[in-house]
Formats: sequence, C-alpha cells, structure tokens
Amino acid sequence: MAKLNVKIDRLSLKNPVMTASGTFGYGLEFADLVPLHSLGGIIVKGTTLHPRQGNDYPRMAETAQGMLNCVGLQNRGVDYFCRHIYPQVKDLGTNVLVNVSGSSPDDYAECAARINDLEQIPAIELNISCPNVKQGGMAFGVTCEGAASVVRAVRRRYDKTLIVKLSPNVTSIADIALACEAEGADSVSLINTLMGMAIDVERRRPVLSIGTGGLSGPCVKPVALRMVWQVAHAVKIPVVGLGGISSALDAIEFLMAGATAIEIGTANFIDPQVTTKVISGMNDWLDAHGCQSVQEIIGVV
Repeated sequence: MAKLNVKIDRLSLKNPVMTASGTFGYGLEFADLVPLHSLGGIIVKGTTLHPRQGNDYPRMAETAQGMLNCVGLQNRGVDYFCRHIYPQVKDLGTNVLVNVSGSSPDDYAECAARINDLEQIPAIELNISCPNVKQGGMAFGVTCEGAASVVRAVRRRYDKTLIVKLSPNVTSIADIALACEAEGADSVSLINTLMGMAIDVERRRPVLSIGTGGLSGPCVKPVALRMVWQVAHAVKIPVVGLGGISSALDAIEFLMAGATAIEIGTANFIDPQVTTKVISGMNDWLDAHGCQSVQEIIGVV
C-alpha cells in the first residue's frame, strides 16, 4: 500500500482526505456510517464568537450537478463549542479542525484565541468569505487588504496551524493567497462556494430566502481545480483543495494540480461514506501506477 500521509505546516494527516466545513456537522453525526479515525481530518461546521440563528428558510436548493445554500453560519457560538462539543470530539482518533467565521477582525481573533486553548484542536480554518459589517457588507476575502486584516489579527492571538479558506468570487485568487501568506497563514484552502441563484418561475421570486447563495458540488470542480493550480504556483505554503470532489480520481486531480490535501463537501450529502471510498480509491490508483507515496503526484502538473 502506498504511503498516504501528508503535512500541512505542523499538522500531520494520516491521509490527504478531510471533510469540508458545514457538510459533516461535528463528525459525530457520521459516526455510525464512517470510521472517523480513518480520515485525515474533520473540519467542523462554522463557528462564530457569538451564537447565530442563520438565515430564514428556504436556505437550500438543488441545482444541476450541485446545490445552493444560504444557511448563514447557524451555530451556538464558540463558548458552547468549547464546553459541549469539544469534549465529544477531542478523542475521535483524527485531526479535528474548527472553521472560524466573524464579522470583524477582532471577532475572528477572539474566537480563534478561545479555540487556541483547546489542546486537542491542532488547527483552524478561517472563513474569510464573511461580510465585513463595518465596511458595508463586502466580504473580507474579496480584497487583499480585507483578507490580510483578518489573518493579521488572528495570527497575533493564535499560534497553531492557521489555514485560510479563500473565496472564489474574486478577480485574482492568487493575489489574495499571497496576501494571506504574507500575514502569516500556514496554508490556504480553496475554493469556498461560488455565488449563485435560483428562481421559482411560478412564484416569480428567488428560491432562497435571501435571494442568492453559495453554489457547490460537481459543477464547480473545473473552476476550483483551475484556482488551486494557480494558487499552488503562486505561494510557498501548502494548499488544500476543495470544490466538487466526489471520487478518488477527482481528489487525484487536485493533488496533481498542487494541493497537499483535499476536502470533500457536498458529496457527503449524496453518499455519507464517500470519504472512505476516496481514501481507498486513492490508494488503489497509486498502487496501480507504481507510486510508493502520495507525495509523488502532488504538484506534478
């Protein structure tokens, strides 16, 4: 069997397969379906400094080869996570990462600082696709300055592995990645969802409660793959690839494009065991092609 272990800064993964935030709950919901210890890592649902109710329903819609969502980061806040969820996930036998969101750099930093104290949470993933409430609602991640401001604030108060999740809704994602790297990000993950919309033609109104939402699933894979390839050639830090991955061959494409690890998201809703199937399929492909380690294919394109 090929060696599947990889490293993202100080974070060691037994294999490159992680779950994408918002698609795997806290991992506990999948415990009866997936041997959680077999995964490279679990990135839990978005966590904010204060509890959030999320957006009104409907907030999910099926599209051709994908889905739209505008859940709105519904969660009970970081203190609830620390008191009630952390004790349940800290001994799952795999890396558990927390996806951190906020409405200001200070919000991000305070949330990250509280997670920093949790001994068995080795890394966080910053969701910089959130709106900056102090600057008219524009997402932090769509400008170099906005992205840098969040990473800078968090880096001052968080000393473990820091992964920054990039928005694809930008002109040059490589420039955003470079800005994050310059402020101390240990890795970048991409892509977050693309902005999309669906309309109910009978009711003559948007399907989603707030009009637009994030598009994910197989339909976004070519865009995600292109962006991963561009970013991997621009930065020196490890890249985590995600966006439409639903098979081992999809994952291998992202690794060849330059990703050190990958995340599986929407596919978890279709097949709850897709993560383990991707790990097994990846190993089979490497064996069939005479590769002794997954490192042999990372960034070959």
